[in-house]
Amino acid sequence: MNKNYYAILMAGGVGSRFWPVSTTAFPKQFHDMLGSGDTLIQKTFSRLSKLIPVENILILTNERYNDLVQEQLPMVKQKQVLLEPAMRNTAPCILYASLKIQKENPNAVMVVAPSDHWIEDEAEFSRNLQQCFDFCQKENALMTLGIQPTFPNTGFGYIEFDKSDTNPIKKVNQFREKPDYQTAKSFLEAGNFLWNGGIFIWSVQSITTAFSTFQPRMNALFQNGIESYNTLNEKQFINDNYANAENISIDYAVMEKAKNVYVLPATFDWNDLGTWGQLHEKLEKDENNNGIINAKVVMENASNNIVRSDANKIIVIDGLHDYIIVDKEGILLIYPKSKEQDIKRITALANEL
Repeated sequence: MNKNYYAILMAGGVGSRFWPVSTTAFPKQFHDMLGSGDTLIQKTFSRLSKLIPVENILILTNERYNDLVQEQLPMVKQKQVLLEPAMRNTAPCILYASLKIQKENPNAVMVVAPSDHWIEDEAEFSRNLQQCFDFCQKENALMTLGIQPTFPNTGFGYIEFDKSDTNPIKKVNQFREKPDYQTAKSFLEAGNFLWNGGIFIWSVQSITTAFSTFQPRMNALFQNGIESYNTLNEKQFINDNYANAENISIDYAVMEKAKNVYVLPATFDWNDLGTWGQLHEKLEKDENNNGIINAKVVMENASNNIVRSDANKIIVIDGLHDYIIVDKEGILLIYPKSKEQDIKRITALANEL
């Protein structure tokens, strides 16, 4: 394995659209969402470790999830778990981790990957990632893996690449915000748009240079701690300074401003498992398209539902179509799939009870 390969595994999100399974105290990346036998973070770590030395995989998460990380990834040393003392979006934590890696290995190339996505063809993922690493070792490039769109999704940002570029790795023209349905449709018809899956690849040299160019204030803040990184003084510096960083995503902070941005259209299947409906797509279904996780169910005149239960009980369903049914500790959710984007709002109402 190449000792210059590193990974930053993003594991700080709450996944509120998967309530009541995913909660602030126990978010979705720490759950076995598909009943596969492994949690999403375990799957992602295993996938990355096929190409990247285990000791070079850093976990970025909120300090409240440290025990969950240690429990689910016992092969990871505490020094590999970077704990955010405050929620500050993706740019500050990526800069912090990049400076730590650069201090340890200035020749490093790295991938930044969410911990809660679902990728089945892991061999193809490794092949795509290797292509990106090879490119970033030679070029001053900020790269992303773009996902081939399968329908006009309005929930993702899009990457527009140069249509005339015949190379496997394309120059990015621009990032586009989440579109309305007609705009998304026009993107698919154009043929040079990809979903932004939030997987980034670059050398530490390229990303730290980009931060110093586009985010000088944030860069100065974290550069002040350079002597403490990878020492016993690091935690104190981060606790004292992290909350002073701007709350901004890596897309807005760097990727949308830089000119040296490239994309590789991914050749592996991908699902960001952002909603119950997307989870339903990945499940095995019965003859009426019902997806069932960990539940004993009797179904009559029911179709296209997703059912999950952590309770040791039989669930009888009759006459329900296109519903999310989740039984979790003191909460029973019976909700139309067509309204799943409202689950965040319903969670807030339920928490007031």
